Formats: sequence, C-alpha cells, structure tokens
Amino acid sequence: MSDGWLRRLRSGSVGIAFLVGLGLAGMLDLPGFSAAQQPEARPTTAAPAPQATPAAVAGLQSLSEAFASVAEQVKPSVVYIRSGRTSAREQQRPEMQVPPGFEEFFRQFPRPQAPEFQENAGSGFIVSRDGYILTNDHVVDGSEQVTVRLLDRREFKAKVVGTDPNTDLAVLKIDATNLTPAPLGDSDASRVGEWVLAVGNPLGENLTFTVTSGIISAKGRSLALPNVSDRSIQDFIQTDAAINPGNSGGPLVSVRGQVVGVNSAIASRTGHFSGYGFAIPINLARQVMDQIIANGRVQRVALGVTVRNASLNDAAYVGLPEIRGVVVEDYGSETSPARRAGLEPGDIIISVDSKPVEYVGQLQQRIAFRKPGEAVKIEVARKGGARKTIEVRLQELPAPATAARAAAGEGRGGTREEAASLGKLGISVTPGDSGVVVADVRPGGPSWGELVDAERGGPDVILSIEGKPVKTAEDMRRALAGTKPGDIVTLRVYNTRAENRRVERIKIGEESEGQGR
Repeated sequence: MSDGWLRRLRSGSVGIAFLVGLGLAGMLDLPGFSAAQQPEARPTTAAPAPQATPAAVAGLQSLSEAFASVAEQVKPSVVYIRSGRTSAREQQRPEMQVPPGFEEFFRQFPRPQAPEFQENAGSGFIVSRDGYILTNDHVVDGSEQVTVRLLDRREFKAKVVGTDPNTDLAVLKIDATNLTPAPLGDSDASRVGEWVLAVGNPLGENLTFTVTSGIISAKGRSLALPNVSDRSIQDFIQTDAAINPGNSGGPLVSVRGQVVGVNSAIASRTGHFSGYGFAIPINLARQVMDQIIANGRVQRVALGVTVRNASLNDAAYVGLPEIRGVVVEDYGSETSPARRAGLEPGDIIISVDSKPVEYVGQLQQRIAFRKPGEAVKIEVARKGGARKTIEVRLQELPAPATAARAAAGEGRGGTREEAASLGKLGISVTPGDSGVVVADVRPGGPSWGELVDAERGGPDVILSIEGKPVKTAEDMRRALAGTKPGDIVTLRVYNTRAENRRVERIKIGEESEGQGR
C-alpha cells in the first residue's frame, strides 16, 4: 500500500469521525460553541457554601500554632556545644633508636603517633542574660576546651563553671550579654500525656537547632546508665519526642514555652532514637545549677540510710492503701543521723516535712540539697498501720567509703545435702557465722525473686526475722511459728556478693510448698 493512500485513508477517517461526532452531539442536544463564543447561560447547580471549620480541625490548628510559637520563642535560647580533649594514641611497639642511614630497613616498625584530638557535640540552653548555660555533664566531661554556638551563628569559648556527675548536669559561662534565657517551668506540675517539644542538635552539625514533638510518657523513671552509683539522683521524665545523640543537654519544653526538663538519655539498642527519651526534671536541675553558680560545686546532705522503693508486700505490711513510699534498708554508717534519730530498717518513709514521698528519686530531691545541720521531719509507716514522725538533723554527704565486709566465713554454709527446707518461705538454708545462708530458692515460691542463692547472685544471708536474730534453721522455724499463709514477714538480709544489707518482706506460703530442688 502506497504512502499516498495511507495519508488519504487517515484524512478520511478523521472526517468521518468528525461527522459522527456532530451527529451524536445533535442527538444528545450538547451545547455547541467555538472558542470565541460564550456559552448560552443555563441554570447550574450552585456550589456548596463554605462551611465553618470543624472543631477538631480548629483544635489541631491551634496546637500547630502553639508548637510554632513555642519553637520560635525557645530556639534563640538553645546552643550548639562542641567539646574536645587530647588523648594519646596507643603505640604498637616502643620507640626505637635507629642509626642514621638505616631508617629504610626499619620502616615496618610503626613510629609513635602524635596525640589525637577527640571532639564531642551536644546541646545546652541559656539560663541568664549574662551567659550562663545549662547542659549535661557527659557533654563536657573531661574537656580541655568548649565552644558554644548560638542560633545567630556567633561562637564563644566557654568556661566550665562546675559539674555534678551524680545528676549528669553542668553549667557553662560565655562572655556575652543581652542573651535570651529560656523560661524555666515547674516539672512537678507537668503531667503524663502533656505535649512537649525537644529542641537540640541531633546527629551532628548538619541538624542543629532541630525541634521534635511528643508527649510526656511517664515520670519518675530510673535507668541503668553507665557510671551510675548509689549517690546518683534519678527521676527522669520519659517522652516520645525524638531525642538522638547530640540532643543531650537541650531543653524539653511545654506548650506554654517553659523548660520542664533537660534532655539526657535514650533507651535504644542501636544508639539512636527508638521511641524512648529521658529528661532530667528542671526542678532538680535548677537546684544543682543554683549551687554550681553560687559555689562552683554541689554540696549534698543525707539521712544516712540506704533505701529502695516500696513493694506490694511492704505496703500491705504497714497498712498503706496504695503502693508508695521508700523502705529504709540499712544505715549508711555507725554515725548515721537517721540511726541516732530513731529511724529503723524496715520503716517506710512516706513524707518529708509533710510533702508526700512516692519513690526514691523524690526522697533524694526532698533531702539532698538542704544545708548541713538542717532538721527535717520524716514521717514513717510501721507494722500494723502505725505512723511516727521523726526529726532528723542532716549531715553533709561524706566521701564514698568501701562497704565493710561480712564476718569471716559468712555465706560459707554447709553443702546442699545438709540444707534444711523451710516450706513457709520456699527456701533451703544452711547455718552460717552471722546468720542463715540461703542454699536454694524454689522457683515460683514465696521467696522467688526476693532471695538469691549462690547461683543467682548471692548467696543471701538471713540475719533476722521480725527483728529476731537467726543463725540456724531451727531459729527460723521458731521466728515463723504462729504465721499462716498470706501473712507478711520482715527479713533483714545480707548479700555476700554485693556486700550490702537490705530489707525483704515475704508473704508466707503453704508449708507443703517448701521442698528445695
């Protein structure tokens, strides 16, 4: 078929299609007009009138505006911190003295390397117009130089005014004036479920001054962080606002534009945000900051006791309607002010100066930053619902001391074949020098998870039951005589591995449950 024929066929097809189209238009009575003509006016269905914005959308718009306003207000107070220190590199071989002209024969031996400079990055926020900045201790720990960059890109060398590793806080000072301090709020008044913003410099210099949002997920959290000790104060605010490496030291801000926490840690297996971030409450941080600015260091006082959070059995033992308070486990020393005042192991501290105490971190904050010699009124709950208020005169927290070791032979009880079974507690024991050694704990029994044998972190040594010293299984049976299933008893326990004393409250089980494995 020729090209001319194809062209004619195509032209004819177009013409036929056009005529068919006109015919269909006539049958359907479609309007016909050219591009230069105006269509005939016909009645049309009116477009629906705009409706008022739904309340839910209006609420979201208000929240969005609040976030934007808070971010705009707070970002000028946030700083980017770079800190660095010099560390010597390890040498693979000692330095060798090579005779002149023989260097090329000894090239395979590495030469000593020059020290390298290690840099860290983090966040902080301005707390005064004259240049004081609050951040984390771990952001500047061991640093030889610290540089602070503001939102407007100005940079300053910073002085480390003081640090407090026990709360992971530090205060810096830069030589600047007319800065924008961040408003500090009241972390005690913040509630779980409230919206918050985390502001800081995550993942390096390319993501500085980042704002993320979330809610307060929980309060009063404690974490197994590196270098944590019995002197660490942990009362973290948990949030799902994204916090990553580099956010440390930045502010956690309420929708009112007030700082309620200092971003400090994340719970993650990867080292990056996995949904759980933690901030130091600003009420705690403020007390530390004020002492550092005034004195260059933090002075701490103490009751002179070791403590833990109350359990269900503790609350039932002293008649508390809910599980709260802090259990006194032991005295810190022979000169403990709590011991002199009359606090006893097993007491549950429920208030300080009439302010309720719910958990250990709260008790630490009620006590730690007062002045040495100051008296506080400690309300305790005791067996059977008894309540007593004891005045304790606080003493400055001494330097850490090595715990006294157990008496010679303690914890070296007889073999498992010699162990006596105590069914009411679900344990087997052997006699020891200072008490009764726990040889075995029946899985799922009354003492499972409360007492430990040598295989599970002990052994524990039971020193007394309900205040009665015990050194043999028979002593324990006499101390437990008259108890029935469901009763709760107090045990003073010494752990030979951890070398500390504590209080355990255990609910009595059935006598028949007591066979060891």
